[in-house]
Amino acid sequence: MSSRFGSAREYETNDQLPGRSASPPVPESSDTEAEGLVFYHMDLYGSKERFDIFPEELSGQGDRSRGDMRRESALSSEKIHHSQEAGYDLEKEVAELAKMYGLDEDREKELELLGGHLEMVESRWPPARTGKAGSQGSIYNASKSSSPVKDKSQSTEQQGLPGEASQDEDQSKATAEDEAEHHIWSRGELNSGGVSDECSSQAVSEEEEVADVFCSTCKMPIRAFDKLFGEHKDHEVAQLPSAVESEKEEIHKNMCKLEEQIAQMENFASHLEEIFITVEENFGRQEQNFEVHYNDAVQVLAQKYEEQLEALGEEKRQKLEALYGQLVSCGEHLDTCKELTETTQELYLENDKANFMKAAVTMVDRLEEFLKKEVDLQLSTLPDFEERVIDFSEVEQLMNSINTIPAPCAPVINPQAPNAATGSSLRVCWGLFSDDTVECYQLCYKPVSNERHSDEQAEHTLKVKETYCTITNLLPNTQYEFWVSAVNASGISPPSERAVYVTAPSPPTIKSKKIRSCESAALVCWESGDVNPVDSYTVELAKLTDEENGDIITESIVGIPNCEVLIHLQPRQSYHICVRALNLGGSSERSEPVLIHTTGTYFCLNEDTAHPLLAILDDGFTIACDELENPECDLPVYDNSFTRCIGILGSLIPFPGKHYWEVEVEEDTEYRIGVAFENTPRHGYLGANNSSWCMRHIITPSRHKYEFLHSGMTPDIRITVPPRRIGILLDYENCRLSFFNADIAQHLYVFSSHFQHYVHPCFALETPGILRIHTGIVIPPWAALP
Repeated sequence: MSSRFGSAREYETNDQLPGRSASPPVPESSDTEAEGLVFYHMDLYGSKERFDIFPEELSGQGDRSRGDMRRESALSSEKIHHSQEAGYDLEKEVAELAKMYGLDEDREKELELLGGHLEMVESRWPPARTGKAGSQGSIYNASKSSSPVKDKSQSTEQQGLPGEASQDEDQSKATAEDEAEHHIWSRGELNSGGVSDECSSQAVSEEEEVADVFCSTCKMPIRAFDKLFGEHKDHEVAQLPSAVESEKEEIHKNMCKLEEQIAQMENFASHLEEIFITVEENFGRQEQNFEVHYNDAVQVLAQKYEEQLEALGEEKRQKLEALYGQLVSCGEHLDTCKELTETTQELYLENDKANFMKAAVTMVDRLEEFLKKEVDLQLSTLPDFEERVIDFSEVEQLMNSINTIPAPCAPVINPQAPNAATGSSLRVCWGLFSDDTVECYQLCYKPVSNERHSDEQAEHTLKVKETYCTITNLLPNTQYEFWVSAVNASGISPPSERAVYVTAPSPPTIKSKKIRSCESAALVCWESGDVNPVDSYTVELAKLTDEENGDIITESIVGIPNCEVLIHLQPRQSYHICVRALNLGGSSERSEPVLIHTTGTYFCLNEDTAHPLLAILDDGFTIACDELENPECDLPVYDNSFTRCIGILGSLIPFPGKHYWEVEVEEDTEYRIGVAFENTPRHGYLGANNSSWCMRHIITPSRHKYEFLHSGMTPDIRITVPPRRIGILLDYENCRLSFFNADIAQHLYVFSSHFQHYVHPCFALETPGILRIHTGIVIPPWAALP
């Protein structure tokens, strides 16, 4: 701390500590001052009164006697005494300070923010009491008993002053006060309060020592005291720890931004390196492009030259041949003329008149005939050649095509993505793995055919701006071949490699008449709607939990390779079932749904096994026969149909467990009903072999006879009540086949046999009549008993 401020502290403290000397020294007669402490306001250091309290400040300006110091101390004590007599109220002083500095109710929040720092400041620096104008501080006594102490000190100092030196003392006092005042205000301009350099450094170190709030306006830490009474009182402040955290957070944000900027610059630098490489590659490609175009232009010029030179040589040859022919003709004509002339001259030399006349007549005829011929004296061809104009349009086109945009490279067509097709549309995608400029793409496609003349299929071409295209109006489950080329102002690229796409299949068609089901399962069959095979099928089933509200629980069975599936279901429920076909292109639409009930066993009649005389009525479960005069008729039959027994097989029952159905019969009709293996002989009768079990009804003159046949054997059983509705229970697990009179719940007979394979229901008529078959019946309680 500064020497002056330290002197004040030592002075105040030493008054309380006996045995220690005060600085500056005081007379021994002033020991009574230890009865109380005297505090001095900081503002007092910038005033004239300061030198009345600390006269040692003027010790450097000349030698001063102890008497001068005692006089100044006496004057200070007198001023303090007058202040005490005027009365001092600490609370009133604080109120006046608050009013003077503009502290009101709006400052309460700031005072709370300071967190009690005001009390610490007041304990260290008691507020100054306002006095007359121009005074910047006052002296406070720690206790009211200090007044007599000062009076005693003053009287003691007066007793120690010589009377003859009073005038000199007054003059030296006035001189010291003038110098002190000049010294104070000359330094006060620099230290804003009249404080010396040492006191200023003391204030700065004190400010740094107690800085506990942060001024948000000035962006600097300050003391709480400066917020209340200093230049920061109208500024926004914050607690120093929170300000530190805020600044740390701000610095962290800026560091993150700086890291992002560094990453961006590194990426940009990498991009610049890539651009350098790209420039080199583009230069090489462009150089190659120039070379190719110039070579093409030179080649075209050479070709034009050869063509023109060849045409010129041909024209020369034709001219020479024409002239040569005309020259040969002229020579022949000239030779004939010469020969006739010579002959005529020889004739004139003939003396014999008879010989002359004979030769003359012949000669005249020859001359007349020769002269009748016209002599062509015109040139057959001109010596001038035809002016030929060389067509440089192709060369100009090649020259004009030498620019910065080369023809694009071939695109790469993508393989077909799964589930990217419908039954009538395909989505084709491709890419261009180069920086070439492309204006559009030319997409070509045609259906793929396995026939030899597949190239004769019609090709279709589309122009596309994007690198994908959806083609519509296609055939379902059909393969198409696609290829694509890129186009720009310089030309068209080579075509891509060809890719084969396939459309989704058509919806399958469920064979509702061939559906078989029981209480726990169903066998569903369908046929594909496409010529080409599909990859798999998906069966979707919906259980109708509440038919009124339409609540549906949906399940799916995927990956079915064939056109039938065995589905495990819950008993006594209703299901909607539909089928989808799948291939690489995607899934077909749903087939028309069918309704399946699991209340009992359902099967249908196999028309392929029916005898030609047996008819199946419209409901599909009633069989009839009108005549039996010639069972072995010549009507067309299927390979699997009965030929002797007028019978028919139902569809196979491939479900373990119990199965029940009923047959409604007429009393006067002879029939056979039961079960049979798939391989039961079609040329025999049901029950006459070891592959069928049946109940037979025949009418004798005396009674209705019922036989239970297997391998042609039957037990001797008499049935007194002819059944009109016969129930048949097939129990695979217990190896039994039971017959019942359903009208009266009467058990008729049971076969106990181990069924090595699944069996078919079988029906036959031995007299004209009808049989009505009822399926999907819940097993009656009386039939389910063992």
